[in-house]
Amino acid sequence: MVELDYERDPGEIYRQSFATIRNEVDLSRFDPGMQQLAIRLIHSCGMVDVVDDIAFSPGAFDIGRQALLDGGSVICDVEMVRHGIIKRLMPSDNEIICSLNHEDVRSIADQQKTTRSAAQVELWRPKLAGSVVAIGNAPTALFRLLELIGEGAVKPALIIGIPVGFVGAVESKEALIANQLDIPFISVRGRRGGSAMASAAVNALAGKLENHG
Repeated sequence: MVELDYERDPGEIYRQSFATIRNEVDLSRFDPGMQQLAIRLIHSCGMVDVVDDIAFSPGAFDIGRQALLDGGSVICDVEMVRHGIIKRLMPSDNEIICSLNHEDVRSIADQQKTTRSAAQVELWRPKLAGSVVAIGNAPTALFRLLELIGEGAVKPALIIGIPVGFVGAVESKEALIANQLDIPFISVRGRRGGSAMASAAVNALAGKLENHG
């Protein structure tokens, strides 16, 4: 039997990973909570330079953390984000929602002549108050959420807007960052993003870094 030499202890793997990030990245512009979140984002994508693209509103981490402590829902744009969230870390057995496959979404998309990702946002209305919205895939969902709030819908406690891609990703994130609606946010400028990063941000809000697999 061939046995390769590699680290097998999950706790040690995480310890070394986070120590490496701390050694290689200047985290001084972040408060302690956002430092944890930035480390999680870097760990999820393996790119230390992403730290320079992280944008956030004042107090965003504490606002998102408190929303989870208060029992707020976590609303996700795709199933990949939902499945990437570590349920056992949720401090208040928080509901984790993805409406993309709801039976009404296709008809809403057809009526509005938009994507299913954007159409599902209509179904988020009853859950928005006090929620954390995590968007990691669909710029159209982020655009539509901002439109909906601009039209008078209840604001969530926090929007984690990290859609990835080449069409609309940059623009939707810049619209979130520049929003005049007083919406707390966490984002990553540019084309980079994705489901893993969005769920990593939620996991950072939910718990500490150590030994979370």
